[in-house]
Amino acid sequence: MLSKPKSADRPAGAAEASAGQEMYDFIKRLFPICRSLTGDGVRQTLDIIKEHIPIRIHEVPTGTAVLDWTVPKEWNIRSAYIEDEQGRRIVDFADNNLHVVGYSVPVDKTVTLAELQEHLYSLPDQPDAIPYITSYYKERWGFCLTQRERDALKDGNYRVVIDSDLSDGSLTYAELIVPGQTQEEIFLSTYVCHPSMANNELSGPAVATWLARWILEQPRRYTYRVIFIPETIGAITYLSRHLETMRQKVKAGFNISCVGDDRAYSYLPSRPGNTYADRVALTILESRHPDFIKYSFLDRGSDERQYNAPGVELPVCCIMRSKYGQYPEYHTSLDNLDLVSPAGLEGAYQVFKDCLSLIEVNHTYRIKCLGEPQLGKRGLYPTISTKSSWRESRDMLNFIAYADGHNDLIDISRHINVPVWDLYPIVRKLVDADLLEQIQ
Repeated sequence: MLSKPKSADRPAGAAEASAGQEMYDFIKRLFPICRSLTGDGVRQTLDIIKEHIPIRIHEVPTGTAVLDWTVPKEWNIRSAYIEDEQGRRIVDFADNNLHVVGYSVPVDKTVTLAELQEHLYSLPDQPDAIPYITSYYKERWGFCLTQRERDALKDGNYRVVIDSDLSDGSLTYAELIVPGQTQEEIFLSTYVCHPSMANNELSGPAVATWLARWILEQPRRYTYRVIFIPETIGAITYLSRHLETMRQKVKAGFNISCVGDDRAYSYLPSRPGNTYADRVALTILESRHPDFIKYSFLDRGSDERQYNAPGVELPVCCIMRSKYGQYPEYHTSLDNLDLVSPAGLEGAYQVFKDCLSLIEVNHTYRIKCLGEPQLGKRGLYPTISTKSSWRESRDMLNFIAYADGHNDLIDISRHINVPVWDLYPIVRKLVDADLLEQIQ
């Protein structure tokens, strides 16, 4: 998987542009589905993903102990609304599935406005946004609405109906294992538990799905483990089943979240901050998108928390566009199909492809001869010496200076201040000239 990244100011090729539009159309199809930690919305989502890649879908029963947690009850919802005394539905789940607090227990009763207010959630500082609210681990019911809608409520009685089930069932997740030449693994994780929000989180499943499609088409040095899970409890559940294997095999991993808008890229490191995944991510972002925003592990909030937890300690970091929690539309109805774009999705897809391509070709190299090799007799240096000769061959000579059997391509790129993909043809030429050997 040796591909040179596109220049940041060059338009995407037809294949990449098509991938961006395909991912956007994929998100449009998934957007209306009400997803949660569990339930038929997750299953429906995974079934659609399975149309594109050969994932295996797993069910873990309610009550199963998973590390320090327990798989919760399964939640499904059919309808919900608030109706005023004239029978008008002033809030309706059918209009937007963010209108209901996630995991709300069933209810059908008439309440006063004062009682209703105790079960309402809105955002005074974003009066036209519906907030995304959940109550996974404490049974309650509630509705979410815009502040303008809430302010317009009149005194009187209101009928509240939530037609839902909260009962023993299972947690659903999916995985795809793509074998490579070695059993060492590259790990990709994203989540499928959020309802109708586009950047957080339909962009992650879209990019992960298209990356998996691309991986399946490439010659592979590494094995790839790609998972689609509910956030937090899904990661914990997956770790409870696979941690020992992953500790032994995972070389680098990326949590894929919030990768669909057109804003600056973001990077959140692993807990140690210097894993192989961190080195790869920084190498690509610093060269391709030097305006990226670098966060601290203290700013974590997605499943990198689980993969970096004490005792787990997998080499997993995050590459995002606008980081979760840091853009105004986050966890509201404003995170809609207008926020993400084909270009934004394609850009993130390309960044991850660049990372995986680098991982596939990165090795430690050593020059095979003693002393500086004579490049001219091998056709690698001008045979007429001019003032420009050194400049023309400088990158190759600098590469040779650091190809000492200790530095890999990432190290050499940083030492000589040359984008790593510009080293790929140098490696080919030196290998073809029998001047360079791969150490590991």
